[in-house]
Amino acid sequence: MTDYVTAALDYVDRWLGMQLRASQRPGCVIAVVKDGGLVLERAYGLADLESGEPLTPRHRMRVASHSKSITAAGILKLREAGKVRLDDPVGDYVEGLDRDIARATLGQILSHSAGLARDGVDSGQFNGFRPFLTTEELLAELRSPPAIEANTRFKYSNHGYGLLGLVIEAITGQPYARWIQDTVIDAAGLVETDIDGLSKAALPMARGYSGRLLLGERVPFPAGYTTHAIAPAGGLVSTAKELALFFAQLAPEHPSSLLSRASRREMTRSHWQDGTSDQESCYGLGTMVGRVQGWQSFGHAGTIQGFTSRTYVVPAEKLAVAVITNASDGWATLWADRALHILRHFQEKGGPSQSTEGWSGRWWSTWGAVDLVATGERVYAVNPALSAPFSGATEIEVTGPDRGRIATCDGYGSYGEPIRRVRDAAGEVAEIWFAGSRLLPERAAARHLSGLSETVAIPPP
Repeated sequence: MTDYVTAALDYVDRWLGMQLRASQRPGCVIAVVKDGGLVLERAYGLADLESGEPLTPRHRMRVASHSKSITAAGILKLREAGKVRLDDPVGDYVEGLDRDIARATLGQILSHSAGLARDGVDSGQFNGFRPFLTTEELLAELRSPPAIEANTRFKYSNHGYGLLGLVIEAITGQPYARWIQDTVIDAAGLVETDIDGLSKAALPMARGYSGRLLLGERVPFPAGYTTHAIAPAGGLVSTAKELALFFAQLAPEHPSSLLSRASRREMTRSHWQDGTSDQESCYGLGTMVGRVQGWQSFGHAGTIQGFTSRTYVVPAEKLAVAVITNASDGWATLWADRALHILRHFQEKGGPSQSTEGWSGRWWSTWGAVDLVATGERVYAVNPALSAPFSGATEIEVTGPDRGRIATCDGYGSYGEPIRRVRDAAGEVAEIWFAGSRLLPERAAARHLSGLSETVAIPPP
């Protein structure tokens, strides 16, 4: 592993812990895979707010639309076995469909270009108003015409992936969950992953929570429900570690995978661009494709009652990042993106140099936390509560063992002013003077803040 990754992951860990604390979300797990191996796996917060059970990396969570990547891999396995072609009409495998839906090809459904309805006439299954659709209910909806003409634009459809599950059942003669477990999940070496948590019920499961905005508090969602016919679109239960490992092996140049390189290239290349997005947002076959922090990437996101998740793979760096949270308002996509922001910063600047090594640490004032982060020949003063900590960060030039100066900052900062570290009798750094501001360790800053009402006259409002 390159030096920049080791240093970057040390800060990703510290930063994400502060992000969870500042955002007051219940819990979060991150996993990072580099060169095919797990290099970071951390859990923060709680698996159960009521009992106070800490969240661990082994707690499983629902990862929702990551299921589409598993289902797409299953279809491509059948293609490799010569049992399907991507230009086959879906009506060749599933009877009773609307005429236009029956003409849609497997490739169109995989790439969300078949024009199918997203969630049908009643999407209450995603909001707790009704159970998830059964096979009979899904087929009944697929007897109605598609929402738009096929092959005209990218149009996301959970119904489409439910239909692909029926294709798998028709070809294999097995229930979707059983076949996908044996042929894709187990074949990929995943031991903590299944559909709806049914086959691995003995493994711990985190509770999923609502956002706080509506009620002013978080409400736990019912556990143990099944996604029935929508499982191929959203039923997957997994861990951040196994998401990162599975998606890492989908990279075309990964040395080993359950899929051929040709299938992986087809799955992870752009098939359709989302023309309504102001970003480079595209879709492959069961994968989201685009750029993140300047890197070409693929992966997927997932949102379902109580959980959010996001996985990115950066093939050029042989890097995969997965984040799962157990809250409907969790910031999984933001945090996975910004973990790559930190990795990108260290890739460009490098790990600490001989002169900057030892300067990293977290310091506090009454305004909050300041992280000093050594990268290359500079020390960066960043706010860990910000989502993109290195954007516009103040840079410190080290001029001596405990001395520095502010070399780069905006015009409202203290450009050109000194930085000094103050050591205690044991030789440990006890405080930092940042220009004219005194920064303390957390406990010392907390003691100071708690005593302010007694030492400073604060006028009434």
